[in-house]
Amino acid sequence: MSGRRVGFCLSDKKRRRMNLNAFRDFCGVHGVEVVEIDLTQPLIPQGPFNVIVHKLSDVIVEAEHDSRSQQLLANFQSYVSTHPGTVLLDPLPAMTQLLDRFVSYMIMSKLHNSLRDWHVCSPPYLKVPSAADLSTIKQTVMSQGLSFPLICKTRVAHGSLSHEMSLIFSAGRLADIHPPCVLQSFVNHGAVLHKVFVVGDKHFCVERPSLKNFPSGPCDRKTIFFNSHQVSKPECSSDLTALDEQMPCLPPLSSQAVAALVRELQVQLGMALFGVDVIINIHTHTLTVIDINIFPGYEGVPQFFSSLLSHIKTVLDKQTSACPRATSSPQTTQTAGGPSAGL
Repeated sequence: MSGRRVGFCLSDKKRRRMNLNAFRDFCGVHGVEVVEIDLTQPLIPQGPFNVIVHKLSDVIVEAEHDSRSQQLLANFQSYVSTHPGTVLLDPLPAMTQLLDRFVSYMIMSKLHNSLRDWHVCSPPYLKVPSAADLSTIKQTVMSQGLSFPLICKTRVAHGSLSHEMSLIFSAGRLADIHPPCVLQSFVNHGAVLHKVFVVGDKHFCVERPSLKNFPSGPCDRKTIFFNSHQVSKPECSSDLTALDEQMPCLPPLSSQAVAALVRELQVQLGMALFGVDVIINIHTHTLTVIDINIFPGYEGVPQFFSSLLSHIKTVLDKQTSACPRATSSPQTTQTAGGPSAGL
């Protein structure tokens, strides 16, 4: 690994949360140079890079309405296309699809068939576009078999607004939603969320607090608005997470089912760095996937640094064996996310 250069293209917030300075020191001990990429400056003088690790969610989302972000993204894509010898973690198209819950929930729904033997599923959901009217939403909720309460999430799965959610308890309260959004049947899960963090061919499970159980079926209760960060972070304490009834013990998380889920999503997504939020249905004990996250925070995973560096080494070793000359002088960029890239 000596002499390898890894570029990181992250927002300031992500850089601090990941503790990139500490990771730079960790990599330095192993002969790997970590370089912070400045998108506002020409990329060629900042290179060459053997690997670029990025989370361009802010730039991609803002590029829809901001010309400066459009230019930054175009510059990055131009560099990628003209440097196919550099490994990109993760592929831009793969990452971009997870910014849209309309797309990621469709991916989740496919798990019903592919992981049926492992009793893995995702809740029924409904995509609500901007132009949807209330009467149509009510009819579709009933016709597609969604059950109350419903959890409502924004379509865009990034940024502070993406954590603003609501619990809808009846058809009459559907007027409280703000399309475009996703409606998902709420599954009682004993206020326990399992965060599955994936780094290449490794994954880690961390338990977090989550929403408490609610009676099934419609009821005359006001909509509950909440921020998911305020109920599922490790240090959170909220009335929404406090169980107020006797709860039977849930079975432990099946390591075999989680491993099967991760393998399937690696194939579906073609990514190396992602997270999956899973819960266990208190009635059926079914492993239920409720969200997929891009390059998550990996809080509670002490092996993150070593796992990330190990994955970088794996994809570079594979690249070296396939094309030694290309990696000796990284002039050009390829993506590496799925099983073909060392997962």
